[in-house]
Amino acid sequence: MPLHLPPAPAPALRSVLTALGSPTAVREARTPSLRAAQGPTTPELPLPVHVWDRISEQGLSATRLAGWRFLIRCGDRAVAAADTMLTPDGWAFSHFFEGPYVASTERALSQAEALQLPYQARLLSVPGLYMLTLWLHGDPSGDGTEGHPAATDLLVPLAPAPPGIPAYRPFRVAELLPVLTRRVTPLPLLGPTALGSPAA
Repeated sequence: MPLHLPPAPAPALRSVLTALGSPTAVREARTPSLRAAQGPTTPELPLPVHVWDRISEQGLSATRLAGWRFLIRCGDRAVAAADTMLTPDGWAFSHFFEGPYVASTERALSQAEALQLPYQARLLSVPGLYMLTLWLHGDPSGDGTEGHPAATDLLVPLAPAPPGIPAYRPFRVAELLPVLTRRVTPLPLLGPTALGSPAA
C-alpha cells in the first residue's frame, strides 16, 4: 500500500493558491528560488505539522497541530514550501520559505514511499532540539490532525538533524524517544562535593 497523505483542509489549500497567484506575496517572500521560478508553481504533498512542545523525564506533552505545509513544485523539484496556520477565521496562508528542510522533506517522502507500508505521512517538530521529522503514523485512514505518536510509528529525522542522530534513518518512536529525552533533559547542577572540593 503506498504512503498515504491526509487531505488538507480546502481553505488552507485555497489560501496557498491565492498567495502563489499574488505577485506581491511572491515578490515579498524571502524565497529567491520561488521568485526566480520559471514556469507554473503548484502546491503539492500537503502535510500536517505537529509539535512536541515538551519532552522530559516526567513524560511527553501531547502533540498539537500547528499548521499545514505544502511543498511548492516548479518543474521536477520543490523550490520552496508554504505554511498555513489556523486563525479565528479558519485556515490562512502564513508564509513561504526555502532552505534545507524543503529538499530533505521531499527526499524522506520518496524513501518512505519506497517502503510500501501502510503509513500516513505527517511532520513532527521537536522545538527543544531544533529537530524536524517525517512522522509515519500507523493509521493511514486518520484525518491527520489528531493522534499521538504510537511506540510503533516511525520518525525519520530530516536534515539537518541534531548531532548524533542520523538523518533519513527511520526510528521507531520507542527507540528514538529515550535519545530525545536525554537530549532535552538538563543535567543537574554540580555542587562542590560533586566537583571534588571539600564540603563547606
